[in-house]
Formats: sequence, C-alpha cells, structure tokens
Amino acid sequence: MRIVSLVPSATETIVSWGITPLACTRFCKQDHITTVGGTKDPNIAEIIALKPDLVVMDREENRIEDFESLTRVGIEVHTLHIQSIYDLDSQLSLLAERLGSKWRACEFGDPTVGTLRAFVPIWRNPWIALGQSTYGGSLLHHLGINLVPTVPDKYPLTTITEVQALSPRVVLAPSEPYPFTKRQLPELQKIASVYLLDGQDLFWWGVRTQSAMARLKKLIDQVLTDVST
Repeated sequence: MRIVSLVPSATETIVSWGITPLACTRFCKQDHITTVGGTKDPNIAEIIALKPDLVVMDREENRIEDFESLTRVGIEVHTLHIQSIYDLDSQLSLLAERLGSKWRACEFGDPTVGTLRAFVPIWRNPWIALGQSTYGGSLLHHLGINLVPTVPDKYPLTTITEVQALSPRVVLAPSEPYPFTKRQLPELQKIASVYLLDGQDLFWWGVRTQSAMARLKKLIDQVLTDVST
C-alpha cells in the first residue's frame, strides 16, 4: 500500500510495523523518507502527485482544509483522533488493521493517585501551558501529576505571574514544541524547581508510549524524592 503520513507519531509507529511510507512531514524525523511539508502546511500538490492509496492524518495535528483538499480529489484519508492515552488502543488497532499489521496494546497499569502540582509550559511569549484534556496531560495524570492551570482549555494561555499564584511544586519543561533548555531556567525558576524533559516522550504517542511512560515515571520518581527532602 502506498502511504503518506502527515503525523510524526503515526509515521514512527508505521515504520515500526515494517512499513515505509512514500512520504511524511519534515517533523517526522525520518531521514530516509521523502518529506512533503509540515503538519500544518503540507504540500498538497506533491501528495496528490505521489498517488497514495492512503494518507494518514490526525484531528489534533492536521488542518481540516488539508483533509478536504485531499478527499476532494478522491484520495482516501485515515483520520486518527488521539486525545488521551486511553484512545491509543482503539485508534491504532484500526489503523494497523487497515495497513495489514497489528497494534500491540499498551500496558499502563493502575493510575497513580498523586498530589504533585506541576506547570508544563509548551510555549513562551505568549506563555501557553499543557492542559489536562490532552494526550500529554492524560499521560502525566496517569503517573500522578496534577497540572496547573486547572481549566478545561487544552492549551491555556497564561503568564508567569498567574502561574506563580497557583503555587505549583515543580515546572516540567519539554524540549518541544518550544525547545526549552537551560537558557530558560532563570525565567522558569521564578515559579518552582525546573526539570527538563524530552518533548517526544510527552507528545509522541504510539510505538514509543510504553517506553516513554517508563522514562517519565523515572523522572517523576526523582522529582518526588527531591521535593520530599
């Protein structure tokens, strides 16, 4: 089957099944695969020229107008909608079946009931936080992290002053989508102790979810040890 994947997480997962897409986005980090733009700005003309049997998209990562442009010319699109770790098995089982593969269900274990309040910035200037009702938020919540701000927005806008008033115990700063590094520590340390983490472990779902949860749990265990001393 001739596949184009416009979702980095899906591309990584499809490749793990032994299937190489015709093309993917420049954010998929697959140097051996042709790229056709980004997740928000794919080159529709190039995709059509490849004559794929199927294009893989995701409601959270891709635009409805690109979906419509592809379906308008008769290209089949498989749309994923993963908003939580609990969506993974049903969503990826359907994709695997369509591609003649098989998804191995995740083993999450029982959720941890925790009291650790954390601020997870995903952008700065303006400051945008990770919300609970997202894949990354659900993953952290399963591991015992309570995110602030506690609002229904998936990615709430906030300020350093507003977050300070919420008194989180720690800041968990991922390497993407904004590339937080040690350079931003002075700003973030005004809020609480800062821990840098791999953004792919937090936001890339699929084949990496199981190992990502193990790495994040190890980090959180270290955080809990630090805050208790």
